[in-house]
Amino acid sequence: MTTIHTPPPFDTELEPVLVSAGIPPTLLPSHLSTLRGPGFTPSLEELLQGRPIEHEERIIPGPAGDLTISVFRRTDHVAGGPAFFFTHVGGMIFGDRLVGVAPVVDYVVELDAVVVTVEYRLAPEHPAPAALEDSYAALVWTAEHADELGFDPTKLVTIGGSAGGGLTAGITLMARDRGAPQIAGQVLMYAMLDEHNDSVSAQQIDGIGIWDRTSNDTGWNFYLGDRRGTDDITDYESAARADDLTSLPPTYVEVGSAEVFRDEDVAFANRIWAGGGVAELHVWPGGYHLFELLAPEAELSQAARQARSRWVRRLLQD
Repeated sequence: MTTIHTPPPFDTELEPVLVSAGIPPTLLPSHLSTLRGPGFTPSLEELLQGRPIEHEERIIPGPAGDLTISVFRRTDHVAGGPAFFFTHVGGMIFGDRLVGVAPVVDYVVELDAVVVTVEYRLAPEHPAPAALEDSYAALVWTAEHADELGFDPTKLVTIGGSAGGGLTAGITLMARDRGAPQIAGQVLMYAMLDEHNDSVSAQQIDGIGIWDRTSNDTGWNFYLGDRRGTDDITDYESAARADDLTSLPPTYVEVGSAEVFRDEDVAFANRIWAGGGVAELHVWPGGYHLFELLAPEAELSQAARQARSRWVRRLLQD
Protein backbone atom coordinates (compact mmCIF):
# COMPACT_ATOMS: atom_id res chain seq x y z
CA MET A 1 0.00 0.00 0.00
CA THR A 2 1.39 3.41 -0.99
CA THR A 3 1.45 6.03 1.76
CA ILE A 4 0.32 9.46 0.64
CA HIS A 5 2.07 12.15 2.63
CA THR A 6 -0.37 15.06 2.54
CA PRO A 7 1.39 18.14 3.92
CA PRO A 8 -0.07 20.18 6.77
CA PRO A 9 -1.70 23.44 5.66
CA PHE A 10 0.16 26.72 5.94
CA ASP A 11 -1.05 29.25 8.47
CA THR A 12 -3.67 31.44 6.81
CA GLU A 13 -1.83 34.67 7.67
CA LEU A 14 1.55 33.34 6.59
CA GLU A 15 0.56 31.80 3.27
CA PRO A 16 -0.13 35.08 1.40
CA VAL A 17 3.28 36.38 2.50
CA LEU A 18 4.92 33.30 1.04
CA VAL A 19 3.06 33.76 -2.25
CA SER A 20 3.91 37.46 -2.50
CA ALA A 21 7.58 36.85 -1.69
CA GLY A 22 7.91 34.79 -4.85
CA ILE A 23 10.66 32.57 -3.41
CA PRO A 24 10.76 29.27 -5.33
CA PRO A 25 10.33 26.18 -3.14
CA THR A 26 12.94 24.15 -5.00
CA LEU A 27 16.57 25.24 -5.22
CA LEU A 28 18.92 23.32 -7.49
CA PRO A 29 22.72 23.43 -7.77
CA SER A 30 22.33 25.68 -10.81
CA HIS A 31 20.65 28.29 -8.60
CA LEU A 32 23.68 28.82 -6.36
CA SER A 33 24.75 32.14 -7.88
CA THR A 34 21.19 33.47 -7.50
CA LEU A 35 21.04 32.31 -3.88
CA ARG A 36 24.18 34.31 -3.20
CA GLY A 37 22.54 37.50 -4.40
CA PRO A 38 20.80 40.10 -2.23
CA GLY A 39 19.27 38.73 0.97
CA PHE A 40 15.73 39.03 2.30
CA THR A 41 16.55 39.83 5.94
CA PRO A 42 17.48 43.24 7.41
CA SER A 43 20.78 44.84 6.44
CA LEU A 44 23.27 46.07 9.01
CA GLU A 45 21.94 49.61 8.64
CA GLU A 46 18.39 48.41 9.22
CA LEU A 47 19.42 46.39 12.26
CA LEU A 48 20.97 49.47 13.88
CA GLN A 49 18.58 52.19 12.74
CA GLY A 50 16.94 54.07 15.60
CA ARG A 51 18.16 51.68 18.27
CA PRO A 52 20.83 52.07 20.98
CA ILE A 53 23.05 49.41 19.40
CA GLU A 54 26.65 49.64 18.25
CA HIS A 55 28.32 47.26 15.82
CA GLU A 56 31.99 46.31 15.66
CA GLU A 57 33.60 44.18 12.97
CA ARG A 58 36.55 42.13 14.18
CA ILE A 59 39.08 39.92 12.44
CA ILE A 60 40.05 36.88 14.51
CA PRO A 61 42.21 33.82 13.85
CA GLY A 62 40.48 30.78 12.36
CA PRO A 63 41.52 27.22 11.54
CA ALA A 64 42.38 28.11 7.92
CA GLY A 65 43.04 31.84 8.05
CA ASP A 66 41.35 34.93 9.37
CA LEU A 67 37.64 34.98 10.24
CA THR A 68 35.36 38.00 10.29
CA ILE A 69 32.90 38.39 13.14
CA SER A 70 30.35 41.04 14.04
CA VAL A 71 29.87 42.11 17.65
CA PHE A 72 26.67 43.90 18.70
CA ARG A 73 26.32 45.70 22.05
CA ARG A 74 24.18 48.41 23.56
CA THR A 75 25.67 51.88 23.29
CA ASP A 76 25.32 52.05 27.10
CA HIS A 77 26.39 48.45 27.64
CA VAL A 78 27.05 47.30 31.20
CA ALA A 79 29.39 44.34 31.47
CA GLY A 80 28.37 41.11 33.17
CA GLY A 81 25.28 40.04 31.25
CA PRO A 82 24.70 37.25 28.74
CA ALA A 83 26.15 36.64 25.29
CA PHE A 84 24.67 34.91 22.26
CA PHE A 85 26.90 33.26 19.68
CA PHE A 86 24.96 33.08 16.39
CA THR A 87 25.49 30.92 13.30
CA HIS A 88 23.56 32.10 10.29
CA VAL A 89 20.89 30.80 7.92
CA GLY A 90 21.85 29.64 4.40
CA GLY A 91 21.74 25.89 3.79
CA MET A 92 25.53 25.72 4.36
CA ILE A 93 25.93 27.25 0.87
CA PHE A 94 24.84 30.91 0.92
CA GLY A 95 24.26 33.89 3.17
CA ASP A 96 26.51 35.88 5.46
CA ARG A 97 26.80 36.46 9.18
CA LEU A 98 23.86 38.89 9.22
CA VAL A 99 21.27 36.62 7.57
CA GLY A 100 18.66 35.75 10.16
CA VAL A 101 20.38 37.51 13.06
CA ALA A 102 17.65 40.15 13.58
CA PRO A 103 15.69 38.26 16.29
CA VAL A 104 18.94 37.67 18.18
CA VAL A 105 20.06 41.30 17.95
CA ASP A 106 16.80 42.14 19.74
CA TYR A 107 18.41 40.66 22.87
CA VAL A 108 21.03 43.41 22.77
CA VAL A 109 18.29 45.90 23.61
CA GLU A 110 16.07 43.64 25.72
CA LEU A 111 18.75 41.92 27.85
CA ASP A 112 21.82 44.14 27.41
CA ALA A 113 23.38 41.09 25.78
CA VAL A 114 26.47 40.84 23.62
CA VAL A 115 25.77 39.16 20.27
CA VAL A 116 28.57 37.66 18.19
CA THR A 117 28.03 36.25 14.70
CA VAL A 118 30.66 34.63 12.49
CA GLU A 119 31.35 34.64 8.75
CA TYR A 120 31.99 30.91 8.32
CA ARG A 121 33.21 29.40 5.05
CA LEU A 122 30.56 28.12 2.65
CA ALA A 123 30.24 24.95 0.61
CA PRO A 124 30.82 23.75 -2.04
CA GLU A 125 34.06 25.73 -2.23
CA HIS A 126 34.70 24.81 1.41
CA PRO A 127 32.91 21.54 2.25
CA ALA A 128 32.46 20.14 5.73
CA PRO A 129 33.92 20.45 8.26
CA ALA A 130 35.01 23.98 7.28
CA ALA A 131 31.88 25.78 8.52
CA LEU A 132 31.91 23.77 11.75
CA GLU A 133 35.55 24.36 12.55
CA ASP A 134 35.23 28.08 11.72
CA SER A 135 32.19 28.37 13.97
CA TYR A 136 33.78 26.44 16.81
CA ALA A 137 36.98 28.50 16.60
CA ALA A 138 34.95 31.72 16.77
CA LEU A 139 32.92 30.35 19.69
CA VAL A 140 36.11 29.54 21.60
CA TRP A 141 37.52 32.99 20.81
CA THR A 142 34.30 34.60 22.04
CA ALA A 143 34.43 32.71 25.34
CA GLU A 144 38.12 33.48 25.84
CA HIS A 145 37.45 37.20 25.29
CA ALA A 146 34.44 37.47 27.59
CA ASP A 147 36.05 40.18 29.73
CA GLU A 148 37.04 42.24 26.69
CA LEU A 149 33.60 41.87 25.10
CA GLY A 150 31.83 42.55 28.37
CA PHE A 151 29.81 39.46 29.25
CA ASP A 152 29.63 36.77 31.91
CA PRO A 153 31.29 33.62 30.49
CA THR A 154 28.84 31.45 32.45
CA LYS A 155 25.99 33.00 30.44
CA LEU A 156 27.15 32.15 26.92
CA VAL A 157 24.31 30.79 24.73
CA THR A 158 24.73 29.21 21.29
CA ILE A 159 21.93 30.00 18.83
CA GLY A 160 21.36 29.45 15.13
CA GLY A 161 18.73 29.04 12.46
CA SER A 162 18.38 26.52 9.62
CA ALA A 163 21.92 25.57 8.55
CA GLY A 164 23.08 27.71 11.45
CA GLY A 165 20.87 25.62 13.72
CA GLY A 166 22.72 22.54 12.53
CA LEU A 167 26.03 24.28 13.17
CA THR A 168 24.82 25.32 16.63
CA ALA A 169 24.02 21.70 17.46
CA GLY A 170 27.40 20.63 16.09
CA ILE A 171 29.53 23.16 17.94
CA THR A 172 27.62 22.62 21.18
CA LEU A 173 28.39 18.90 20.90
CA MET A 174 32.01 19.82 20.13
CA ALA A 175 32.17 22.03 23.21
CA ARG A 176 30.86 19.16 25.33
CA ASP A 177 33.30 16.63 23.87
CA ARG A 178 36.34 18.93 23.80
CA GLY A 179 35.69 20.26 27.29
CA ALA A 180 35.33 23.93 26.36
CA PRO A 181 33.87 26.42 26.27
CA GLN A 182 31.15 26.28 28.91
CA ILE A 183 27.74 26.70 27.24
CA ALA A 184 24.76 27.87 29.31
CA GLY A 185 22.15 26.84 26.74
CA GLN A 186 21.55 26.28 23.05
CA VAL A 187 18.73 27.48 20.82
CA LEU A 188 18.00 25.49 17.67
CA MET A 189 15.72 27.43 15.34
CA TYR A 190 14.27 25.36 12.47
CA ALA A 191 17.54 23.45 12.44
CA MET A 192 19.14 21.45 9.61
CA LEU A 193 20.20 18.34 11.53
CA ASP A 194 19.82 15.19 9.41
CA GLU A 195 21.58 14.59 6.10
CA HIS A 196 19.37 11.58 5.36
CA ASN A 197 16.48 13.90 4.40
CA ASP A 198 14.04 10.96 4.41
CA SER A 199 11.55 11.80 7.18
CA VAL A 200 7.81 12.11 6.68
CA SER A 201 8.08 15.90 6.84
CA ALA A 202 10.79 15.85 4.18
CA GLN A 203 8.51 13.83 1.92
CA GLN A 204 5.57 16.14 2.64
CA ILE A 205 7.43 19.36 1.84
CA ASP A 206 8.29 18.59 -1.75
CA GLY A 207 7.70 21.31 -4.33
CA ILE A 208 5.99 23.61 -1.81
CA GLY A 209 6.98 26.16 0.83
CA ILE A 210 10.56 27.32 1.22
CA TRP A 211 13.60 25.02 1.16
CA ASP A 212 11.82 21.83 0.15
CA ARG A 213 13.20 18.31 0.05
CA THR A 214 15.14 18.84 -3.18
CA SER A 215 16.61 22.10 -1.87
CA ASN A 216 17.73 20.22 1.22
CA ASP A 217 19.46 17.65 -1.00
CA THR A 218 21.20 20.52 -2.78
CA GLY A 219 22.55 21.90 0.49
CA TRP A 220 23.64 18.58 1.96
CA ASN A 221 25.25 17.39 -1.29
CA PHE A 222 27.31 20.56 -1.59
CA TYR A 223 28.23 20.43 2.12
CA LEU A 224 29.14 16.74 2.48
CA GLY A 225 30.02 15.81 -1.11
CA ASP A 226 30.73 12.14 -1.79
CA ARG A 227 30.78 11.37 1.93
CA ARG A 228 27.03 11.97 2.25
CA GLY A 229 25.19 8.82 3.29
CA THR A 230 28.39 7.00 4.27
CA ASP A 231 29.78 6.09 7.68
CA ASP A 232 32.36 8.85 7.24
CA ILE A 233 30.02 11.59 8.55
CA THR A 234 30.69 12.88 12.06
CA ASP A 235 28.07 13.60 14.70
CA TYR A 236 29.06 17.26 14.45
CA GLU A 237 28.41 17.48 10.70
CA SER A 238 24.96 15.85 10.93
CA ALA A 239 23.88 16.11 14.55
CA ALA A 240 20.97 13.68 14.12
CA ARG A 241 23.62 10.95 13.86
CA ALA A 242 24.88 11.56 17.40
CA ASP A 243 24.28 8.48 19.56
CA ASP A 244 24.91 10.39 22.77
CA LEU A 245 22.90 13.54 23.51
CA THR A 246 23.55 13.45 27.24
CA SER A 247 25.34 16.21 29.16
CA LEU A 248 24.16 18.91 26.77
CA PRO A 249 23.14 22.31 28.12
CA PRO A 250 19.42 23.15 28.33
CA THR A 251 18.13 23.20 24.76
CA TYR A 252 15.34 25.11 23.05
CA VAL A 253 14.06 23.57 19.80
CA GLU A 254 11.57 25.31 17.52
CA VAL A 255 10.28 24.44 14.06
CA GLY A 256 7.23 24.89 11.84
CA SER A 257 4.76 22.07 11.29
CA ALA A 258 4.91 22.61 7.50
CA GLU A 259 8.65 22.44 6.83
CA VAL A 260 11.23 19.81 5.93
CA PHE A 261 13.03 19.99 9.28
CA ARG A 262 9.99 19.30 11.49
CA ASP A 263 10.53 15.61 12.19
CA GLU A 264 14.30 15.71 12.67
CA ASP A 265 14.00 18.62 15.10
CA VAL A 266 11.24 16.89 17.09
CA ALA A 267 13.33 13.72 17.17
CA PHE A 268 16.36 15.64 18.44
CA ALA A 269 14.40 17.09 21.35
CA ASN A 270 12.92 13.66 22.11
CA ARG A 271 16.37 12.08 22.23
CA ILE A 272 17.61 14.75 24.63
CA TRP A 273 14.71 13.83 26.94
CA ALA A 274 15.43 10.13 26.45
CA GLY A 275 18.96 10.77 27.71
CA GLY A 276 17.70 12.57 30.80
CA GLY A 277 18.43 16.05 29.47
CA VAL A 278 16.54 19.32 29.48
CA ALA A 279 14.78 20.53 26.34
CA GLU A 280 11.80 22.65 25.39
CA LEU A 281 10.12 22.00 22.04
CA HIS A 282 7.77 24.23 20.04
CA VAL A 283 6.19 23.12 16.76
CA TRP A 284 4.42 26.13 15.29
CA PRO A 285 1.25 25.08 13.45
CA GLY A 286 1.21 26.11 9.80
CA GLY A 287 4.71 27.53 9.95
CA TYR A 288 6.86 27.08 6.85
CA HIS A 289 10.63 27.33 6.88
CA LEU A 290 11.90 30.76 7.98
CA PHE A 291 8.35 32.06 8.53
CA GLU A 292 9.51 34.22 11.41
CA LEU A 293 12.02 35.99 9.18
CA LEU A 294 9.81 36.30 6.13
CA ALA A 295 6.73 37.49 8.02
CA PRO A 296 8.00 39.03 11.27
CA GLU A 297 4.73 40.87 12.02
CA ALA A 298 2.50 37.81 11.67
CA GLU A 299 0.80 36.60 14.83
CA LEU A 300 2.57 33.22 14.68
CA SER A 301 5.95 34.90 14.26
CA GLN A 302 5.35 37.14 17.25
CA ALA A 303 4.26 34.15 19.31
CA ALA A 304 7.44 32.28 18.32
CA ARG A 305 9.69 35.17 19.33
CA GLN A 306 7.86 35.65 22.63
CA ALA A 307 8.07 31.97 23.55
CA ARG A 308 11.79 31.93 22.74
CA SER A 309 12.41 35.10 24.75
CA ARG A 310 10.59 33.68 27.76
CA TRP A 311 12.74 30.55 27.64
CA VAL A 312 15.93 32.60 27.35
CA ARG A 313 14.96 34.74 30.32
CA ARG A 314 14.21 31.67 32.45
CA LEU A 315 17.51 30.10 31.43
CA LEU A 316 19.51 33.18 32.38
CA GLN A 317 17.73 33.58 35.71
CA ASP A 318 18.63 30.06 36.90
